Amino acid sequence: MEIILAIVVASAVIFFGALISMGNERQRKAIDGLREQLVLWAVQDLKIKHEHLAQTVQVHDPLHWLSQVSGRMLGQEVSLQILEAFQETQSIVCADTTGDHKIIFTTLSPIEIKKLAFGRQAKLSNFATGNPLLSLPKRVVIHEFSILSCGFLFDLEFPLAWIKLTGWSVEKRERLWMYLIP
Repeated sequence: MEIILAIVVASAVIFFGALISMGNERQRKAIDGLREQLVLWAVQDLKIKHEHLAQTVQVHDPLHWLSQVSGRMLGQEVSLQILEAFQETQSIVCADTTGDHKIIFTTLSPIEIKKLAFGRQAKLSNFATGNPLLSLPKRVVIHEFSILSCGFLFDLEFPLAWIKLTGWSVEKRERLWMYLIP
């Protein structure tokens, strides 16, 4: 009799444990579904706000804008002055008037620069153009500017500022690279 009672109690515990486990799994799935819907709603809301702001974004002083973005990235105030521009590599060389830094801004990533530097005609073009991107020192500090690092409107402000600074279009480019030469 005691054995039967022990078996019934053990069976009841296992049965109720299985019911609770199934209920928890159903709740977990419902919570996951709610979380997915919330994420989709938030992404859509950001897209709507972004598209609305795309029509009103303006960059009045592109050099000041570039100085502010660089300052936020470096964690210090930066005041830039353009020294030189190179159309073939879509780059501008700037000097920081508050420090001793030479800064190169370009739309080319480090991988693209390596391809240029080690290309077949790199040696000739290096001497012919004097482009500093083709002969970067090893101690260069590289920063990537994008929406994630520079703010929600970077992808809208960057093309406007770049065209005003250089006169060159940056189609399908959402990143700007900063090479800080000490």
